[in-house]
Amino acid sequence: MSILTIMKRHFGILTLFLLISAPAWPEEFAFKHKVGDKFKTISTSTENVLLNGKILYGTRILNRMASEVAETRDGVAVHKARFQLAEERQVEGAWNFHWTGEYDSLFGRDALGRITIDDDYVMPTVRNVPVFPDKPLEPGGTWQADGCEAHDLGPTFGLDRLYRLPFTANYTFLGEREWRGRRYAAIEISYTVDDKPASFPPGGGNEPADFFPLRVQGESFQTVYWDGALGQPAGAEEMFTLKFTMSDGNVYEFNGRAEAEIIESPAMDKDAVADEIRRELSDEEIDDADVRVVDEGVKINLENILFEPDTAILVRGEEKKLEKIGELLRKYPGRDIMVGGHAARAGGTEASRQRLSQERAAAVAAYLIENGVRTADRVMARGYGSSRPVADNGTEAGRKKNRRVEIIILEN
Repeated sequence: MSILTIMKRHFGILTLFLLISAPAWPEEFAFKHKVGDKFKTISTSTENVLLNGKILYGTRILNRMASEVAETRDGVAVHKARFQLAEERQVEGAWNFHWTGEYDSLFGRDALGRITIDDDYVMPTVRNVPVFPDKPLEPGGTWQADGCEAHDLGPTFGLDRLYRLPFTANYTFLGEREWRGRRYAAIEISYTVDDKPASFPPGGGNEPADFFPLRVQGESFQTVYWDGALGQPAGAEEMFTLKFTMSDGNVYEFNGRAEAEIIESPAMDKDAVADEIRRELSDEEIDDADVRVVDEGVKINLENILFEPDTAILVRGEEKKLEKIGELLRKYPGRDIMVGGHAARAGGTEASRQRLSQERAAAVAAYLIENGVRTADRVMARGYGSSRPVADNGTEAGRKKNRRVEIIILEN
């Protein structure tokens, strides 16, 4: 994993957010999570990556967090969360998000926003933002609170622990501001980081690294839009910079803008949704489509979406099948979509099968986006290669089943 890959994890800005009513002053800020609450946070960042002051490339990163409050302990809400990361790339002339990683997490957050989390969990990266004082606030009120960024540098530098960047955040309650056409209680947050890692090259029995950061500097400027009635943010905006001065003399810089929002996930009757889709597919006479309930939601397994050999180009006429699928998906507009591509273990290498399955998933996702089924930040494409066969690769019938595209309507 390169230093560039590491930083793709960073800018999911906050791991919070929902919708709001007009506040009254003074405002008493407090998180109000209860057991069973489900929500998803969608954050996107538009970034420039620079080497020694020159732009290498620009990219967009999607960070999707699905979270559920599993329990409360002594005023702390325990969140069971899954973070899914993707990078926006161009495929067949269209832009969509390609899968880059998935991380499970379990963390507690008290009413003031302070997070407790075991060292085993990589995400969330930014922790203890926002944290509130235990008193009502008038517009113009200021305070400070400690936080940190936690980065997984192990794959690159051989560390057996997260690398933490502590900071002290400065807060100002701005009063009421408009965001996405509604009025919110707005909080301005800023902090800087400047660290000379004493632990590089790594010790503890590991071999010294040849390539490691000598200094890490950064700054973040955020505005959080707070929903006082629901007790969590509705969204946030951020401008950021993070700079790594490396042991080889090169300086990598990551800067850009990010925006996040929370979307509440109402209960989904997965059995009813699956039954409805089966009926619709039967009426449309789409062959070889299997619909089943899975933990994540409702999965539509498509064995008969055909591509030209060894490419991600749809065979002529296959768009009509995707058009029918798109009509079904439009009936569930509040649900995000995961498109998975699978390959049969027949010829080539696993790396080539992985690449082809990712490209085919991305091609299907691109079609759904281009035709207005979902916006790009509500669809993820993931390739599995031949790692998840459902039939015997020793027969042509089995290989046909293994060459498939799956579309999951996500519950959360």
